[in-house]
Amino acid sequence: MQQDNNTDFEIRSLDAICVNESHLEHKWYHNSKYLIVGILFGIVFVKSEVVSWFRIQEMFRLQSFHMYGIIGSAVVVGMISVWLIKKFNIKTIYSETIEFHTKSFNKGQIYGGLLFGLGWAVTGACPGPLFAQIGTGATVILATLISAIAGTWVYGLFRDKLPH
Repeated sequence: MQQDNNTDFEIRSLDAICVNESHLEHKWYHNSKYLIVGILFGIVFVKSEVVSWFRIQEMFRLQSFHMYGIIGSAVVVGMISVWLIKKFNIKTIYSETIEFHTKSFNKGQIYGGLLFGLGWAVTGACPGPLFAQIGTGATVILATLISAIAGTWVYGLFRDKLPH
């Protein structure tokens, strides 16, 4: 009997990042607002020292609350935002419904989290502020960026064989 590689398509489609992706077509300059917000976000990262290798090392050595406070406040803001979206059935700016799908916990998330944390501790760079770090002149972070891209590619290559 031939095995169909797409038997779990319905389940895997819910695992995609762009479940709520809009199908609207826009002009090329429409996404410039994201560039502006990204630049402002990068400035906030630099000013709050989130991109500081020393701050990241303090966090992993449990020497300072600074990074835990920033990460914790981001988690709280995210939780409140999701709760508000669900409670008031908030739609996108284009009146599209926002859908949340439940995801089950599995051991692959533990392995991935440990690998992510190890990489973060060794390089002093989280994927979020990579570009802000490069923008501050820390060009050595280009090696981390290339490694992150390569790691994402390798994950995509071996995803079906990994514990999910």
